[in-house]
Amino acid sequence: MQLRFRALALTVAAGTALSGLVGTGPAAAQDAQQAQGATPIQWSTCADDVLAEIPAAERAKVSCANHPVPLDHARPRGPKITVALMKRPAEDQANRIGSLFINPGGPGGAGLIYSAYGGSFFQPEVMKRFDLIGFDPRGVGRSTPLRCFQTLEEADEVFGRMSAIPITRTEIRDTMAATVDYTDACARNAGPLLQHMSTEAVARDLDLFRQGVGDRQLTFVGFSYGTLLGATYANIFPSKSRALVLDGNVDPKLRTTNGPEYDRQRAKGGFELALDAFLDRCDAEGDKCAYSEGDPRAKFDEVRDHLRTEPVALPSGEVVTLSGYVGRVASDLYAPTRFKALAAWLQSVYAVLHPGAATFSAQEQAALLPPLNNRRGLADIRAGITADTPYEYDDSYYGVNCTDKPFLRVPELFPVLAAKWERESPTFGRYQAASDLLTCPTWPVPRPDRWAGPWNKRTPNPVVVVGNYYDPATQYEFSKRMTAQLGNARLVSVDAFGHCILGDSAGVDTLVTDYLVNLKAPADGQVFQPNAQPF
Repeated sequence: MQLRFRALALTVAAGTALSGLVGTGPAAAQDAQQAQGATPIQWSTCADDVLAEIPAAERAKVSCANHPVPLDHARPRGPKITVALMKRPAEDQANRIGSLFINPGGPGGAGLIYSAYGGSFFQPEVMKRFDLIGFDPRGVGRSTPLRCFQTLEEADEVFGRMSAIPITRTEIRDTMAATVDYTDACARNAGPLLQHMSTEAVARDLDLFRQGVGDRQLTFVGFSYGTLLGATYANIFPSKSRALVLDGNVDPKLRTTNGPEYDRQRAKGGFELALDAFLDRCDAEGDKCAYSEGDPRAKFDEVRDHLRTEPVALPSGEVVTLSGYVGRVASDLYAPTRFKALAAWLQSVYAVLHPGAATFSAQEQAALLPPLNNRRGLADIRAGITADTPYEYDDSYYGVNCTDKPFLRVPELFPVLAAKWERESPTFGRYQAASDLLTCPTWPVPRPDRWAGPWNKRTPNPVVVVGNYYDPATQYEFSKRMTAQLGNARLVSVDAFGHCILGDSAGVDTLVTDYLVNLKAPADGQVFQPNAQPF
């Protein structure tokens, strides 16, 4: 899942000129979609800049499309937007089962190139039997983008007045004012697409893609927020659902009925729980963890509390602020392969306050990091930009979340709730509050048309739900709730750190392969181990 300030993916495709429309409700949209008949997807050579982002060995295999879908599914003959897709064909075309669609999460995650990285997630049999299809959802990346600014300078002026963790009265006041300016900019510049960014709309796009490739039923793998997309599809189109794998799950009912409570639980039961487990494991590992000397929990809390009032300057020249400290920890908790380097960095920050404590140079910390793995998404590039530069990022994260997640339209609640969440979750409570809780109350779509259930429609085959015990972004309890809420689901658990697990646990990967290929649903309640431990 993306965190606040700035997981904005670079966008290339220009938006289609649109007229303002208002949805007429889920039932009308479904009737219209069933009546319209989808057009086949027209595949062609991918653009050079797209090919440059994937491994050289994959470039001759893939093809791309910019497929039109209705802006408003209740008006299928109305204005269209385009969605960018990439297909990597099944290696064994004679025994091809169909297409497998992939969503990497976010919301706002650019998933176009994920089909070219299928080997990072799937075993060879899946690659042989399915065309893998990645796509940038509506509003994202190379699809018709949702943009709240016309120039990068306008965006920087607004974002530059925000604090990622506003604490003082001045920081809170300035951040709240800048957030209103941000949502006002969205109202002025985003256009009609702003009204049609719900997960329901993306699920209806996905069904048109299914029809467009000629599949009778959908095969889908969704990560993180992508699990909400999969659950939404399963309940709008249960009979069209062949095999759905949901890895790193949201709680769909809570997310779509009570935005503040959902985010509060993410902080307390997700990030804080994962941090506690990381510090406990570090303590238990001894010399294998660079932060183990003394009490890791006490050391961490001491530094965090110090940073509330004063930054720390490392010998390397890096200045560590509270937002940088919490942001680095939150990011690294996603990937256990970064735990060794995170521990060394935490020790180096601690050593500034305690001269004589062991420390690690930036070079030593870097040596502990694994090789760069591109499977987790696209880099945000902002270098070398001159004045009046077109704003080429997208604002789909809030476009989706502020549509799907209900919040009281009372922005003045932020200071009170941020303080309350911080008391419950000392590291991540205020950090989490300074996101959707701060932005969505003034989002300029006050009565969005969205899917909020039911969640219990029965699919022909069980949905496979996969959850890690120490997932920071989508806590394990959410996977349990997803399984209980869906009408036909099986839970697979992993005693692992990190956000999502496919590709990193051989036992889970084998089970998922059997399910995707042979429709053999796993037995409920199985627990697996990751391929590698973090220390």
